[in-house]
Amino acid sequence: MRHELEVVIEEIGARGDGIARLEGEGKLYIPYTVPGDRVRVRLGEARAEGQAARVVALLASGEGRSSPACRHFGSCGGCALQHLDASHYQAWKLELLVGSLTRQNIVAGEIRPLLVMPPGSRRRAELTAVRRKRDLVLGFNARLSHQVIPLAECPVLRPAIAGLMRPLNELLMALLEPAARAQVMVTESDSGLDLLLTTDAALGLKRRERLAEFAAAHDLARISRRHPKARGAELVLERRSVRASFGGIAVELPPGAFLQPTAEGEAVLRRAVEEALRDAPRIADLYAGCGTFGLPLAAAGRQVQAFEEERDLVEALAGAARASAGRLRLSAEARDLERRPLAPAELEACDAAILDPPRAGAKAQAAALAASKLACIASVSCNPATFARDARLLLDGGYRLDWVQPVDQFLWSPHLELVGAFHRE
Repeated sequence: MRHELEVVIEEIGARGDGIARLEGEGKLYIPYTVPGDRVRVRLGEARAEGQAARVVALLASGEGRSSPACRHFGSCGGCALQHLDASHYQAWKLELLVGSLTRQNIVAGEIRPLLVMPPGSRRRAELTAVRRKRDLVLGFNARLSHQVIPLAECPVLRPAIAGLMRPLNELLMALLEPAARAQVMVTESDSGLDLLLTTDAALGLKRRERLAEFAAAHDLARISRRHPKARGAELVLERRSVRASFGGIAVELPPGAFLQPTAEGEAVLRRAVEEALRDAPRIADLYAGCGTFGLPLAAAGRQVQAFEEERDLVEALAGAARASAGRLRLSAEARDLERRPLAPAELEACDAAILDPPRAGAKAQAAALAASKLACIASVSCNPATFARDARLLLDGGYRLDWVQPVDQFLWSPHLELVGAFHRE
């Protein structure tokens, strides 16, 4: 059996791996390669659709290869495509969308140019910390591994988050016992940095004092702690209310609340949603989150009914509405739309809908929307494959897909955000 062989990369797959084909043996998936590369590879584990392999030697470079922006590229699993130059990278990323639509036999009226957010704009990081006997490792996991790669830099993160890495390492070294692990979420909110630690470490008085000193030294707005087996989070300290503003409306964010990865990308998505909904006066905001899209519309005088499964996010939305002293026509309801999608009869009270589900999409809710009489739907997605699957249901229900706006907020990764504008024929 062959363990090493020479191959030529033909294309880049959906996960960012280069793909080579072996006659009679299927595909090889080889990370950090570009089309046209001639490489010697060592075969690895089987994959459902082929076999993994890793590069032993680059024998000849294909077109589009570029120097990575980060010293950790190739070991850290956070980025998959820093080795592609900008034009080839953007063409590949756009193909993620085009290919997904094609597989569902969907022709959009227009696919707009890809908008790529700049380096240093990611305002949220989810890190892993591992306490070893004499030191601590803090960073992202290696690709397809539980091994944590210590980070000395990260060109995708906002400077305030990247600059916190070394102090965080020192803090967690003091908080965690040897062999302990923790998940660390750092978010840059409008109020400053918000830190959420997920750990089973006991936080006694001395450790809480250490956390308070850390927050003051680095001007953190809040520190919260979540036990790995618990759903909610405990507030450790709050120096300022953690807030985000949507359309000029401030929302108090619960610990770990979802925000769009970049402020710049959020603005692009919001404008696209507003364009897709035209002048519809009554809007159902499905998978509303903390009001990223619904609140600006309510602030502009639209009537918004928001539905969200997470109760702390529902309360945050309701709190923003109460604080407006009646200025916002917004209601918020806790509802699991996967299990209980809004039925066509319930949607009759609205003229349009925003659909912004998680990566798995919203098959049940899309089917209900397809059977409704809504004039327009703004579909927001972070997964072109599930977007296309759900779009097929809407098109079969009598909608047309006028345009799609792709937005790259996860730079150098296989992820892609987008907004699709659906209108009734």
